[in-house]
Amino acid sequence: MLKLQNVVKTFDGFRALDDLTMTVPQGAVYGLVGPNGAGKSTAIRCITGIYKPSSGTITLSGAPVFENPAAKARIGYIPDDVFYFSAASIRDMAKFYKGVCPNFDPERFEKLKEAFDLDPKQPIRRMSKGMQKQAAFWLALSTRPELLVLDEPVDGLDPVMRRQVWSLVMADVAEYGTTVLVSSHNLRELEDVCDHVGIMDHGKLLLERSLSELQGGTVKVLVALPEGSALPEDLPILHRSSTGRMHTLIVRGDAQAAQAMFAACQPQYLDVVPLNLEEVFIYELGGADYAVKDILL
Repeated sequence: MLKLQNVVKTFDGFRALDDLTMTVPQGAVYGLVGPNGAGKSTAIRCITGIYKPSSGTITLSGAPVFENPAAKARIGYIPDDVFYFSAASIRDMAKFYKGVCPNFDPERFEKLKEAFDLDPKQPIRRMSKGMQKQAAFWLALSTRPELLVLDEPVDGLDPVMRRQVWSLVMADVAEYGTTVLVSSHNLRELEDVCDHVGIMDHGKLLLERSLSELQGGTVKVLVALPEGSALPEDLPILHRSSTGRMHTLIVRGDAQAAQAMFAACQPQYLDVVPLNLEEVFIYELGGADYAVKDILL
């Protein structure tokens, strides 16, 4: 289990992380989402031990991460901008990983060659961005990490390779219980792989739930009422829009309760559907002054 407790990180007086508390369960695929500048990358750099928190604690299975080689050895990390030595090939980097990562598996490195159409002897600097990202996954998965931390992991990969990479990651989750923390703006893709979600804004965690709880707690209601009828009172409405008699409502609560409440109004049309992760993100952050604004040019 990865646990952050009251973590603060400041840069020249600016609080990039402001009392951040979050928990990533063992074996979970946890999606960390938020607007630009929310503090996601700063949180990831603290989790991986690159930054030292100004205050608070970060532990992996109870052990502190910062300046703890034993804890860091259990973490695999793929940043948005992949790091490699300037003249190194994939095989050169594999030798480096083998020297610093006690769990590096040479047999798995050779087997994963089948999944990536890359020349292990070619200098990485001569590869495209997508090929460099493939190389990063090849190396990181060869270390058999207990915690795999991914920051915009499939940016630059074509659709076929995206599916290949996620297939490999999810196989490790299923077979070895690997814990995955992934930050991405591609919410549609996260929805396919994550079972837990945390939403950040201004260095804080707004909410943290399983994906099923998050989607089950808010619904979209499309309803057309007879002339003269009114919507039910005391609705926990997050957002509403209307076209004639047709109302589109984002309502806090489960689908069954919403269905029963609106059915009592004898609507001419009623449909209650769950929100996708992108809609949850937009409407949850709407309460934090992140609503989409209409701007006239």
